[in-house]
Amino acid sequence: MKRSDKKIIAAVLAVVLLMIIVPLFALKGAEFGGSDDAGSQEIEAIAGEYEPWFTPVLENLIGGELPGEVESLIFCVQTGIGVGIIAFLLGRLVERKKWEKWENQKNA
Repeated sequence: MKRSDKKIIAAVLAVVLLMIIVPLFALKGAEFGGSDDAGSQEIEAIAGEYEPWFTPVLENLIGGELPGEVESLIFCVQTGIGVGIIAFLLGRLVERKKWEKWENQKNA
């Protein structure tokens, strides 16, 4: 890895860390809630008696609300699948570059 690549990676990591840490200190006492809750509250404020027209499929299957642990598990599985797909595609791109370089050296 080139020295300039290492500097770029370090700079990107520093920016990402700042993006994570700065809001926690800049917004002391703020509530970080989910968008589902915020949307429901706004609809209640505007429409008054709001009744959802759809219930989640899994909640219908089990006959009640999903526990938070199960919701977290499903979210983590979705994240893992997404990361796996992205890592696979990035790996294919890197391998393709190596393969093309090897083909060019072989043909030269």
